[in-house]
Amino acid sequence: MRVIESFFRLEENNTTLWREVGAGFTTFITMAYIIFVNPQMMAAAGMDQGASFVATCVAAALACLVMGVYANWPVGLAPGMGLNAFFTYTIVAEMGYSWNVALGAVFVAGVLFVVMSVTPLRGWILGSIPMSLRIGMGAGVGLFIGMIGLQSGGIIADHPSTLLTLGELTTVDTILAAFGFLLITGLSIKKVPGAILIGVLTVTMLGLASGLVTYEGIFSAPPTIAPIFMQLDIISAVELGMVSIILSILFVNLFDTAGTLLGVATKAGIADERGNIRDLDLALRADSTSSVAGALIGCAPVTSYVESAAGVSAGGRTGLTACTVGLLFLLATFLSPLAGMMPAFATAGALVYVALLMMDGMENLPWSDPAELLPALVTIIMIPLSFSIADGIALGFVSYVTFKVVSGKHHEVTGGAWFLTAIFATKFAFS
Repeated sequence: MRVIESFFRLEENNTTLWREVGAGFTTFITMAYIIFVNPQMMAAAGMDQGASFVATCVAAALACLVMGVYANWPVGLAPGMGLNAFFTYTIVAEMGYSWNVALGAVFVAGVLFVVMSVTPLRGWILGSIPMSLRIGMGAGVGLFIGMIGLQSGGIIADHPSTLLTLGELTTVDTILAAFGFLLITGLSIKKVPGAILIGVLTVTMLGLASGLVTYEGIFSAPPTIAPIFMQLDIISAVELGMVSIILSILFVNLFDTAGTLLGVATKAGIADERGNIRDLDLALRADSTSSVAGALIGCAPVTSYVESAAGVSAGGRTGLTACTVGLLFLLATFLSPLAGMMPAFATAGALVYVALLMMDGMENLPWSDPAELLPALVTIIMIPLSFSIADGIALGFVSYVTFKVVSGKHHEVTGGAWFLTAIFATKFAFS
């Protein structure tokens, strides 16, 4: 016990062992929905669902342990929502790449993230991309996830004339999907820990009661991870056509991670009165390294979870919180039968709820400055409508530079923004 207290500097951070463990449990409950949602996403890309379930748990566990031991931060990590949707529905389903190549792209983006974490490139990239576009990326990815959730829940459906229309709202599975969203929202308003997880499990049980779900058990030995472990295709991922995909993965992961870490640091008291954040570089390295490891294991990019704020609110202040989350993810590998019988309509409400949360940054958009505002709105709108995070981000950059030039504010465009716009414009010209 004394070794643990000394290693994580519990007394220095004004916390206790059991407070940290409790905070870790709280964080895990709030983000555990990913062990049910992510395997479904990966299965839709053609990957073995049982293996993807184990990969999700193992990748999350390793990432949390690295964050806890290396950076001593109370932050939980797991495959990121939005990036897993981009992986399945854009890279694989729309663009036609195999999941092996998509994993290769995740690996390359992860390596670039690691390089940026240990060099001045991180500061250059963060400083080169305007805040309005960063906000637009986050909100656009949110709408993208929301579209997927509404579709999987049967709430919206395709239409030959209007592209989209309301689905059949009287079917039992659609009603249960809508109920799941309302339940999650209501519990969240009441600040009930694990609201998303409770919602997903409740809808699954209602599906069992209505005969839409077949009971397959709760616990079993973890399935083999062999079908997806080390099956990435890096060679095919480093071709010219993959540049925009890799950059999109990198940017979304970078800004999502940076925003989450900054928010959690402030809440946990890791930031001082001047805004300086203790061991931020260590946390970024832990996060970026985890993305590389996750690709090797066989899952979408691993990233820091904003749900970690729940654990911080419960008293988490050190890496012991993150390590607790990691150990709980390892224990979750024995829940594969439960994950396997989880229907799409049970997770639909969770997707829509998370999507709405991801749009909260829109209030910070510069609504009085059209040259900054409009490119952000282009990004937000085009990510879901093109069903591609990469294309949405690319159009956002192109419109940003165009509007700045037209408005006579070309001097406000950074060299990095010019460079990235040139890459995206080239991609459109030769695609």
